[in-house]
Amino acid sequence: MATQLKVIVLDDDPTGSQTVHSCLLLTRWDEKTLQLGLSDDSPIFFVLTNTRSLPPEQAASVTQEVCHNLKAAIAAAGIDDFLIVSRSDSTLRGHYPIETDVIAAELGSFDAHFLVPAFIEGGRITRDSIHYLIVDGIPIPVHETEFARDSVFGYTYSYLPDYVAEKTHGRISPAQVERFLLNDIRSGTDVAGNVSTLERLQNLTNNQCVVVDAETQDDLNRFAQDVLAAAKQGKRYLFRSAASLLTALAQLPPQPVPPEEMSQYVRAGKPGVVLVGSHVKKTTEQLEKLLQESDVVGIEVDVAQLLTDSLEQPHQLLDATLEKIYATHAAGKTSVVFTSREELVFADVQTRLQFGISVSALLMDIVRGLPSDIGFLISKGGITSNDVLSTGLALTTARLLGQVLAGCSIVRTPSDHPHPDLPVVLFPGNVGDANALTTVYRRLQKPHE
Repeated sequence: MATQLKVIVLDDDPTGSQTVHSCLLLTRWDEKTLQLGLSDDSPIFFVLTNTRSLPPEQAASVTQEVCHNLKAAIAAAGIDDFLIVSRSDSTLRGHYPIETDVIAAELGSFDAHFLVPAFIEGGRITRDSIHYLIVDGIPIPVHETEFARDSVFGYTYSYLPDYVAEKTHGRISPAQVERFLLNDIRSGTDVAGNVSTLERLQNLTNNQCVVVDAETQDDLNRFAQDVLAAAKQGKRYLFRSAASLLTALAQLPPQPVPPEEMSQYVRAGKPGVVLVGSHVKKTTEQLEKLLQESDVVGIEVDVAQLLTDSLEQPHQLLDATLEKIYATHAAGKTSVVFTSREELVFADVQTRLQFGISVSALLMDIVRGLPSDIGFLISKGGITSNDVLSTGLALTTARLLGQVLAGCSIVRTPSDHPHPDLPVVLFPGNVGDANALTTVYRRLQKPHE
């Protein structure tokens, strides 16, 4: 049975909806747009803040603005029962605790905030409060992966209480972090067998920091049942989670169209466009596989040219890229547009972020210039996907259809859009095996009978 609670998700990139369906994604957060989400029939909706791409001060400012407007929209809607989720990366990158601090300041007081980074579909699990990334069947502590070395969001601990202490600069010590372990969740009681999970949740106060284990979706489903029960009894909770918890909190039935049959959404069976912005290793592997398909044409965008001082360079790159896309489309093939893969070195974080903005601006100009009759669009990379929805396609809202592959959402533009009813795949950079991008492409290419 669906929960009466409205689950409100502030998503720091647009891929957090990768485990749910049939709900609204909002790319604006004025009070009127937020009311669309609050009044929608679905028990869950997403506000795409894209804060992971922003510097800390701007991320805090955006989050504060969303929460200020959300507070007014909730009051206007007369909603009493809701849960707030700060959805972020399952490999622990993102503005923690900045975003949860701002949310608590604007919408508090919360009895607890929970870190639940497990993303079952993507092979991220938490056991004994240690967060792992499963690689080729082997659990690797996330601090040993490339994600921990991120130049903006790097960290040194996989043990979540230590991670919290590191990110809060000691404001919350490891000993102050409450832990819900697998045995606690599965047995329904603490280690001593004296206190139930529900009672432990009910006893949390004063925005207590809590970390939660999960190896399977059933672990999250069990935990969510107790969370929802406690919330309905008046407890107020804030979550910092990956996507899998959202499935448990929203309690949705299976999506209407199975992933293997998503080709029925492709417009007139036409070829599409694949846009690849992400630079993580997994994306590059997936891109190499996709480029081996016979009916795609790779179009590389040499973004290093944007480092020159020439004001004409972006226009020349744009014109040359669109010319190739139109020629490919006219030949009945799918364009795979990808940014050059070499790793560029920058003097500081601010310069790197500014370059990212320039690259995104070019990619969004490409999206705006795409042929009007493409059959589908695949956007690879979280930040790229956010920009595609909010800037390239200029959407205020989009309806989530479901997943075309575990962890990969597909949305559709409104019928009155310049690209009406266009299916758009939001494909995170670090999700799927080496063949995942090719699998999604083939599912959309498959003739629907």
